[in-house]
Amino acid sequence: MNLKSTLLLSTLVLSSAAFAQAKAPEPDYTLSYNVGVVSDYRYRGISQSARDPALQGGIDFAHKSGFYLGTWASTIQWIKDSTPADRGAVEVDLYGGYKSSINDDFSYDVGLLQYWYPRNNYKLATGTNANTTEVYGALTYKMFTAKYSHALTDLFGTPNSSGSGYLDLSAGFDLGSGFTLTPHVGWQRIRGFGTYRDHALTLNKDFGNGFNVSAALVGTNWKSHFGTPYTLPGSGTTDLGKTSLVIGAKYNF
Repeated sequence: MNLKSTLLLSTLVLSSAAFAQAKAPEPDYTLSYNVGVVSDYRYRGISQSARDPALQGGIDFAHKSGFYLGTWASTIQWIKDSTPADRGAVEVDLYGGYKSSINDDFSYDVGLLQYWYPRNNYKLATGTNANTTEVYGALTYKMFTAKYSHALTDLFGTPNSSGSGYLDLSAGFDLGSGFTLTPHVGWQRIRGFGTYRDHALTLNKDFGNGFNVSAALVGTNWKSHFGTPYTLPGSGTTDLGKTSLVIGAKYNF
């Protein structure tokens, strides 16, 4: 071995050692936060905020084993607009589950989600409390995801609707330069009532440092399927399921 080879080998060994020392070990858990605002809070295609802006935020705990817990909240209007109910201006979601990868292409996620509406009196409107519990499972193949959610309680205050289900099909396409395009279609089956379809096409821009903005076309086939627009007493004739543009901004930290 000549001098050049010896020096090269020594350099490679030192570089590898330095890289190994510089690589930080995976933390046992991560804790992240997010805050945001949207021009209209849509859930499964239906406006939850009477087509008005909503403030939102959440906290997420993720363990390296795959288990996670989190909470997320948003201002809402739909309970107050459901006369004679007049209390329930906030939605708080509490969730936990487990996610993992099967291989490089497939991953899955299972969990439990509680929708909680503090101090709500929606029972005055329908005879059933708005608080809802669902279990869910999702399977992802590369950029495609299929998710099914099953209601263990009556669904958002609809009487005798326990056992309702929601199928969510979506995909995420990286367009480069921080842009992501996400098409979505979903079917909400409300036990004892019927099934409607919702759709969304979302363009998201990641500006880095945790800041994102999005623009989405969101809507449902409620009016064409059931023959009448989705309205509430407090929102007048506003069609809460009509396709419209939703703008959002979110900061993750």
